[in-house]
Amino acid sequence: MNFDFDDDQREIKRTAHDLLATRSSWERVRAAAESGVYDASLWAELSELGWPGIAISEEHGGQGLGLVELCVLLEELGYAGTATPLLSTALAAVAIQEAGSPEQRAEWLPRLATGEITGTLGLAAGGVGELVPDGDDAAVIVLVEDGAGRLLTPQTATIEQVDAIDPTRHFARVTANGGEELPGDIGAALDKAAVAVSAELVGVCQRALDMSVEYAKDRKQFDTPVGAFQAVAHRCAQMLKYTEGARAAAYAGAWAADAAGLEGVDLAESASIAKAAASEAGREVTASAIQVHGGIGFTWEADVHWLFKRAQLDAAYLGGAGAHRRRLTALLASRVTAGAR
Repeated sequence: MNFDFDDDQREIKRTAHDLLATRSSWERVRAAAESGVYDASLWAELSELGWPGIAISEEHGGQGLGLVELCVLLEELGYAGTATPLLSTALAAVAIQEAGSPEQRAEWLPRLATGEITGTLGLAAGGVGELVPDGDDAAVIVLVEDGAGRLLTPQTATIEQVDAIDPTRHFARVTANGGEELPGDIGAALDKAAVAVSAELVGVCQRALDMSVEYAKDRKQFDTPVGAFQAVAHRCAQMLKYTEGARAAAYAGAWAADAAGLEGVDLAESASIAKAAASEAGREVTASAIQVHGGIGFTWEADVHWLFKRAQLDAAYLGGAGAHRRRLTALLASRVTAGAR
């Protein structure tokens, strides 16, 4: 069995990597973070490439590809630390496509696919989503609470901008004042969204690892590269273990999402494995990257801190490692109990 990407998926990855290397350099990420404004020209370029609609069906103006292709793209966006509303827009589209009514899909998906509008997805408690990514500018917001999804617009919600640790992404507190119910399977939508966030975390981890290894080769102490010291080498090896484990889990989850319905495929279990692994990896790898960089690691002038900050919010978004491990335990216990009957 071939577990590698196919030619089309490799081309998506190559195109995204090359484009973002120039259009989302650290200088551009820093400019977006310090100004608090996304680069409109970058969003227009990504929209022209059809990236917001990569996983939206062709019927609704998207490219009709799967979650694997979306994850390939999001991994590269995480690697670049790109300041853009693409993740939140893609997740809103996933939720509406999976759980929306035919009328809701027809109303929102075509405009999300072209990037004409942006959207977002968040978890809520008591009707309030505390940290909803890009909720301040979204034309459509999906809030999920207690297994039910609600579709909101700026007219049916109170939206307050929130300052968070990651200034490369905007956040808002969203309070539902009305809106429409999503009648479909919001649980499957959340599972797919969790896998997608896991893929972005994989890209964050890989970039943190690459930057750390490069620094450990160049930085010398006592005329010796610091990477030659056992403590640094072992830390980098541990970073690699976390990164590869998260990558395997994320793409297994993406495959499960695209193969949902096949015998033996359990999306819920795969999604929680992916998010638990990626959330833990994101926190551990980026924290280790700060340590490898030493005293400069968390200075404003360094770039590695952007990855650390992105990882903290991504790790908590749609449930952290602990929450998904608890859910996975409950799912497996339920399966064992059912099998014993």
